[in-house]
Amino acid sequence: MSTVITSIDRRSPAERAGVRAGEKLISIGGHPVEDVLDYRFFGYDRDPELVLESADGTRRALRVNKPEAEELGLNFDTYLMDQPRPCSNHCLFCFVDQMAPGCRDTLYFKDDDARLSFLMGNYITLTNLSPREARRIIDLRISPINVSVHATDPRLRSALLGNKAGGESLDYMRAFAEAGIVMNGQIVLCPGWNDGDQLQRTMEDMADWGFASCSIVPVGLTKYREGLPRLRPVDREEAGAVIDQVDAFGRACLERFGSRKFFCSDELYIRAERELPGEDYYEDYVQIENGVGLLRSLITEFEAGLRLEDGPAAAGPYTIATGVSARPCLQKLAEAAAEKTGVTGQVIAIVNDFFGHTVDVAGLVTGGDLIAQLKGKDLGERLLIPVNMLRHGGDVFLDDLHVSDVERELGVPVTVVEQDGFDLLDAILGRK
Repeated sequence: MSTVITSIDRRSPAERAGVRAGEKLISIGGHPVEDVLDYRFFGYDRDPELVLESADGTRRALRVNKPEAEELGLNFDTYLMDQPRPCSNHCLFCFVDQMAPGCRDTLYFKDDDARLSFLMGNYITLTNLSPREARRIIDLRISPINVSVHATDPRLRSALLGNKAGGESLDYMRAFAEAGIVMNGQIVLCPGWNDGDQLQRTMEDMADWGFASCSIVPVGLTKYREGLPRLRPVDREEAGAVIDQVDAFGRACLERFGSRKFFCSDELYIRAERELPGEDYYEDYVQIENGVGLLRSLITEFEAGLRLEDGPAAAGPYTIATGVSARPCLQKLAEAAAEKTGVTGQVIAIVNDFFGHTVDVAGLVTGGDLIAQLKGKDLGERLLIPVNMLRHGGDVFLDDLHVSDVERELGVPVTVVEQDGFDLLDAILGRK
């Protein structure tokens, strides 16, 4: 834990009040500050009183004049004012355990930190949550909490998570539900484990516990599973059966709660070779971060943007590189753009040699696979890639290659496209 103030934002309430870098933040409004949750929650209030401690141990109280909700403007060694809590599970399906060797160190760290769930939307299992931390979530009304549920049968959940606390931590979900804490869930579907009757039980329990939403996503398996439990991917027939089961329960939830609550990811529809549902189905895309409705949103935005185009565009030919699963969707959009604007391009699916051919999503395509499979091809005037191929906020692929490396090797400029249909259309028409 480090509550030592490393810097203060210029013209912030804390700077105006005379807070000094190097002082330790002891409390806000009489409440001890241990980490970022305390800082954010108690610092929300209007005109809070801070207790600060200098390096020699001298303490002073200081009133900070600010309106409610304005940031104090203090910065600390780490975002959490603490170290992130590592995961204590050994999940049968953990993707980190299936990472290729030689990637950057951060890709091998598994966090399971409730603070990151609230602050950044991370999904957590609750298995390393202490009773005190659970009490704090309830007392501070911390919502929403995003929970990796997977199963509500205690023995099955413990087996899936490789942790006996998997079953015990179900009590936290019940306690949060009783306290009115908003929870969103995720179920990673492993054929033969948590499908069928177990999936039904899990959905029924989560609905009774008041979960606001839940995504059902197929297990992702790479070629790096030596020494790991035997699992198999979801096939076409199984994907269709899961969609039917989830949709049937979703309709019952719609009548009971006014929301479907449970949604299958786009990947399940692709594997089942079924059409995506319409936009209304996704209820404002409450689970889009888990790949639920991502393609439908992209299509809707793209088509809306294309309707605004009133004639031919002057952009030259292009290439879109994507994962195997998204290629059919993007091909249709490229053809629609060509028909309306005359701008032609091609969509190339990159086979995932890095992780293995069972991995078919764009977000796990590496720079090395892009170079190997596109080198020597006529790519037109520019190469379009989705932003989720890159580290968040950066230009680095999972194999540590940079966008500039791909540009140099392929001899074509790379345009990074946001997960947004309007942005995709702008990129196709050469506006980015």
